[in-house]
Amino acid sequence: MKQVDVALGERSYPIHVGAGTLQDASIWRPAIRGRHVLVLSNTVVAPLYLERVLTGLRGLTHASLILEDGEQHKTFDNVSRVLGVLADLGASRDATLIALGGGVIGDLGGFAAACWMRGIDFVQMPTTLLAMVDSSVGGKTGVNLPTGKNLVGAFHQPRAVIIDTTTLASLPNREYLAGLAEVIKYGAIGDANFLDWLQQHADALLARDEVALDEAIAFSCRYKAGVVARDEREQGERALLNFGHTFGHAIETEAGYGQVLHGEAVATGMLLAARLSANLGLAPATDAEQLAALLNQFGLPTRLPAGLDARRLFERMTLDKKSLSGKLRLILWRGAGQAELASGVEDSAILALLQEAVAAAS
Repeated sequence: MKQVDVALGERSYPIHVGAGTLQDASIWRPAIRGRHVLVLSNTVVAPLYLERVLTGLRGLTHASLILEDGEQHKTFDNVSRVLGVLADLGASRDATLIALGGGVIGDLGGFAAACWMRGIDFVQMPTTLLAMVDSSVGGKTGVNLPTGKNLVGAFHQPRAVIIDTTTLASLPNREYLAGLAEVIKYGAIGDANFLDWLQQHADALLARDEVALDEAIAFSCRYKAGVVARDEREQGERALLNFGHTFGHAIETEAGYGQVLHGEAVATGMLLAARLSANLGLAPATDAEQLAALLNQFGLPTRLPAGLDARRLFERMTLDKKSLSGKLRLILWRGAGQAELASGVEDSAILALLQEAVAAAS
């Protein structure tokens, strides 16, 4: 069992990483302060793991809500459903919402928890690799709009993050690989040595070796926990965690939610950001190609999906939450492990890159 702490003063919380953490309620029951609990899950995860959590809630007044699986279900309609169940439960201000599932469940559940009575406790129980290393940590919550991903949301920190690595055994390979994109991101933005470690342990990670996985997850959580502790509200350093995401969110939205997985879009987005950095003379082109080789080693896409339009992708990017006064701010790099927030990049440079990428995908 590994523990990583997110240091936010009185709002600090632990991240527990290990095998069997869902089943051991003694690990996570202390995070529940009241007597009302709602467990939110989806149709894929609930049949596998919901009973383990409900067993640990004996003695409390609890309910569960199971949503359809998929990014396209991260909507206001489903937030309304969650709030309705909380109302039916009689949930008071000391209630807890447990988000049992991937990033969609965590984001939507956390947003609903932030809204109910202006904020109740919630506990993240991520069951996908992507959620374990990224969305479950840091308190970003939200829902999608047709015009863009995560455009509505709130910062609302969980009381605890419970990572049960045994749940990865049931994760489809495509989703598992997509999660590895976010692991690679941490090396890309801040630790080139970790990129080397990933290259050396690629076979073990692809085989879901427990020791390698524990180390990769713990490293990712430690890195993100440190950034969140220094910049909770994304006023500076935390924005670097979005390396590849401005491109990636545009790809996800334009392709249609669910057609491209978040991690797949981020993989392509990171490479686009690296190549744009090279085009602008900020970083060596060889670093971008080494990133492409690592992404290929992990079976991740390095090209756009076919059929996308460069102009429409650019328009999606202008809705990115990091933009100020309609001006795009991008996370670029000076080479592997050296990300930075860049403003003032000419639209023409971004469009030229997108047009080249679209042509390469056709």
